[in-house]
Amino acid sequence: MAFPVDLRRCQALGLAGTAFLALGGETAGALPVRELIAPSSAHAALGLVGVYFGIILLIAAWALLGRLIRSAEPPSPRAMLLVLAVWAAPLLLAPPLFSRDVYSYLAQGAMVDAHMDVYAHGPARLGGPLADEVSPLWQQTGAPYGPVFLAVASALSGITRGEIPAGLFGMRLVALLGVALMAAALPRLARHSGADPAAALWLGALNPLVLLHLVAGAHNDAIMLGLLGVGLVAALGRWPVLGAILVTLAALVKAPAVLGLAAVVALQIRAGRSPVRSVLTTGAAAAVTTVVATTLAGTGYGWIGALKTPVSPQNWALTSLLGRATGTVLTELGLGDLAPLAVPAWHVLGLAATAVAIAAIWLRRPRFSPVYALGLSFAVVVVLGPAIRPWYALWGLFLLAAAAPSASVRHRLAAVTGVVALLAMPNGLPAGAEELILAVSGGVLAVVVLWQAHQAAQAPLRESTV
Repeated sequence: MAFPVDLRRCQALGLAGTAFLALGGETAGALPVRELIAPSSAHAALGLVGVYFGIILLIAAWALLGRLIRSAEPPSPRAMLLVLAVWAAPLLLAPPLFSRDVYSYLAQGAMVDAHMDVYAHGPARLGGPLADEVSPLWQQTGAPYGPVFLAVASALSGITRGEIPAGLFGMRLVALLGVALMAAALPRLARHSGADPAAALWLGALNPLVLLHLVAGAHNDAIMLGLLGVGLVAALGRWPVLGAILVTLAALVKAPAVLGLAAVVALQIRAGRSPVRSVLTTGAAAAVTTVVATTLAGTGYGWIGALKTPVSPQNWALTSLLGRATGTVLTELGLGDLAPLAVPAWHVLGLAATAVAIAAIWLRRPRFSPVYALGLSFAVVVVLGPAIRPWYALWGLFLLAAAAPSASVRHRLAAVTGVVALLAMPNGLPAGAEELILAVSGGVLAVVVLWQAHQAAQAPLRESTV
């Protein structure tokens, strides 16, 4: 017998999950340095158990909501947006979770506000409390973000005057704006692509990764994807130039969004416009937007060189893993002089394979909608690129959710979500053996509680059949 499902149960279960996330984060999250609690302490251990307990509850609520969408009476998009708001509410005032990147955002915004060259210098040049919050690995590294995001971060720095709590809240509001734009764009993109709008919202906006990393983590990927989504919506209609402008703004938050310009061109061609004219108008709109945005931001064009920002030495991207493995083999074979070249060589191979795969996707694009082709392109970038983080999975998931051609594709993407949601520690640091045991304990405890709830719900049904 199936576990009884209705919208209120899903809403309540997901709310419980994000509430545990927020409470656990108070001791186990990516706290400011002066508030950090030793991972070995009882409070931090309890917080870590609570966070993973909450993650499993949230995933379960999301999975049950997915079952409800496939039922005879699925919830309306408006009802699902209400569920999203309820699930996100406990995370609004929670500390940052799963990453310390938001502190880098604040420090870089303060640097721009102080008229420092954020591309030539790392946060160490700023000094002070904000710079102290940035991981030592990135203290000397220039910003890898575009002028649009740095202008937002700079404005936020001016408003909050460098106060860390106010800055964290402000960055979370920026991320929430991005999530709202994503949710607004998904139904329209789904209808255009022949997909179910409710299913698109479920997979693309209520996805646990959105809540864990875009809301709780306050990542700027949210505003990138939001601008990209509304830009594609504009390109669907009679405003292709506006679409190109918005997609370019997304790329000036984070560079990968520039791939969206290919979809803007493809959508115009599909609407019957001349290919040459579509390319020229899109390119012109992108160029003008880039010049104007960079000038207004006052950051200069150092963001072009920032595209070469190095990745973490221990990054677990596929090409990085292969490079480190190759370097180990070369060392064992007595070819240690070549070992340092292994990771860069694999990164070059990965980029070449990415280019080939994306070209193949777009050459076969008539089989896909432009939105789906763009989602596949982002997925290739994430899998074969030199750097990967759990929230990068949303680059492809967001668009694939909007244009998934079948339920089986959505099920595979949902499975990926469930796995990726479990890959990060709430403090944003690598996990030791003790932390892994505590995380697994929290997850197992949640599974036990859910199983007991399932059994309790089935008991009256079994008695009624006796």
